Amino acid sequence: MVGLFLAQVLMSFNVAALPVSLGGMVEDFGVPPTVASSTIVVYGLAVAALVMTGAKLGQRVGWVAIFRVVVATFAGSALLMIFSPSVGWAITGQAVAGASAAIIVPALVALIAENYRGAQQATAIGSLGSARAVSGMSAFFIGGALGTLIGWRPTFVIVLALAVAVFVLSFRLRSDGGDPGIRIDLVAAVLIGAAVVALTLGFNNLNAWGLFFASPGAPFDLVGVSPAPVLVLLGVVLGQTFFWWTRRRTAAGKVPLVDLSVLARPSERAAVYAMFVVVALEAALNFTVPLYIQIVQGRTPFDTALAMMPFNLTVFVTATLVVRFYTRYPPRTIGVFGFTLTTVALLWLSFVVTNNWETLPTILGLVVFGVGQGALVTLVFNVLVTAAPKTLAGDVGSIRGTTQNLASAVGTALAGALLVTILSFSVGRAVVEHPELPPALVAQVDLDTVNFVSNDDLRSVLAGTDATPAQVDAAVALNEEARLGTLKIGLLVLAGVSATAILPASRLPRYRPDEIPDPAPAR
Repeated sequence: MVGLFLAQVLMSFNVAALPVSLGGMVEDFGVPPTVASSTIVVYGLAVAALVMTGAKLGQRVGWVAIFRVVVATFAGSALLMIFSPSVGWAITGQAVAGASAAIIVPALVALIAENYRGAQQATAIGSLGSARAVSGMSAFFIGGALGTLIGWRPTFVIVLALAVAVFVLSFRLRSDGGDPGIRIDLVAAVLIGAAVVALTLGFNNLNAWGLFFASPGAPFDLVGVSPAPVLVLLGVVLGQTFFWWTRRRTAAGKVPLVDLSVLARPSERAAVYAMFVVVALEAALNFTVPLYIQIVQGRTPFDTALAMMPFNLTVFVTATLVVRFYTRYPPRTIGVFGFTLTTVALLWLSFVVTNNWETLPTILGLVVFGVGQGALVTLVFNVLVTAAPKTLAGDVGSIRGTTQNLASAVGTALAGALLVTILSFSVGRAVVEHPELPPALVAQVDLDTVNFVSNDDLRSVLAGTDATPAQVDAAVALNEEARLGTLKIGLLVLAGVSATAILPASRLPRYRPDEIPDPAPAR
């Protein structure tokens, strides 16, 4: 169990360490931040595009054997990061890490299904959710401390040490041998890979390239239309084609890339939808808090980690302990209660939040949201794993990996696009309603590219205009008011999204774990 737990920590720590390391990479390699951030994009794309293919490779080769191989390649990616002479090597390192994670993600599910049953299986699944929370929090602290005192490279020495530990502990695992007769559907692999890449790039660039009309930062435009929504549309079409092709292949008696029978029942589809919503909400919150703390308030990653500590600790504890309630309450009850908590927490935050995240009402809201989120992540994953035979555990893992990566990209991108759009309307309306800011002054500021800026940055921009000190103070007050109003509306919208999942959660199974017939008893 320690090995499986550390394998999830390995992936999550690597992802969480990348944002903390961006400043060091920019200084070390002498490249713009947008180039250094390509390491994050490449990792996410590799995982999302290859996870279904990785699941089939695991079924063909054997889960323990391929798990050891990809953990070793993950260690190799850490070495590339530690010794990279240029940013190109770092990007290559994260591409290797993402391709390795694309197999580790379904392997964890398959190995849990192979090695655990009943209450032990539920506890093992809960540990994966808690591992994500604890590794994200520790990466902020450890990565920030090492980056400040030594440099960004030692952070990936920890990644290397984790990979070595997981490799050694993997010899405690057991698994059935692979099935060499399994053939990988290359057409489906290309379709789902292209669909995921198109969707991820489209959603991630809604702000940079334009929500509908192409912005100046867009690489190209289609008759003035931004490529971002076009990529999203293309991804949806490719995704639909993938499902059509998979059903056609299954009907012909051939092995599909992913067995859609794991989504045959309404309860299983409800679990996937619930997983998508809760991960998207988590990603949106993880985007919003650093946005305000680091960009608006101009504070450090340590401050961000401190502000998010109540949330991360609550997720960690809840994801681990919620399994104790499985013998008392069915998944349907826990699911509805979890989404009710996240909805209430987001509503509460939309009313009590201020530009200071350390107030007691704000911390209370984050804690309540963490309880709901931690319970839901473990619950919906457990529903999928326990409902499928262990031979399809890899398919469940691939669906989990694809859903989580897409949900994370969608949640982050839509939160950013929503907040910037609301802020633009708020600033435009406020300018009209504040006569102390004359049109001659407003004309000197580019309101077509409104974004979140700190008060100091705004004063620097206004220093290049003919604004008087009184007008600068009025503009700063307007900016603070617009930012806070935007934050409140954004949290209100997220509460609405959370509420839409309460009804689907009521379609989760009624059974309790001790009532579930084991689909594939252990020998």
